[in-house]
Amino acid sequence: MRNFRVTVNGNTYDVTVEDAGGGVSNSDYTPSTYASAPAPVPKASASKGTEGNIKVKSPMPGTIVDIKVSVGDKVEANTVVAVLEAMKMENEIVTPSTGTVASVNVNKGASVNTGDVLITITE
Repeated sequence: MRNFRVTVNGNTYDVTVEDAGGGVSNSDYTPSTYASAPAPVPKASASKGTEGNIKVKSPMPGTIVDIKVSVGDKVEANTVVAVLEAMKMENEIVTPSTGTVASVNVNKGASVNTGDVLITITE
């Protein structure tokens, strides 16, 4: 029997674990013993090498679940350009003004932080 203290989502638990045998001990550990974490989704670079003067930024950390525009699309103010999932809620990201999409800087599935530039627009 081994005792562990585990913290999950800010809650601490004292856990007792019994060795049932047949498991992998610490001395048997090699990096290939356990599955590796999935590779992170890379952020896309600015499309067509142009960047607009208006930057649409992420208001919070989350995951991009949809991109609604492409480079060259004309957009009006308050047009939904992306959908960001944060805390299991989908949030529509909108343009602040009218213009043309100059670059799309993220891919669907990408993790973003607060303030990351998602899309740029040229007036």
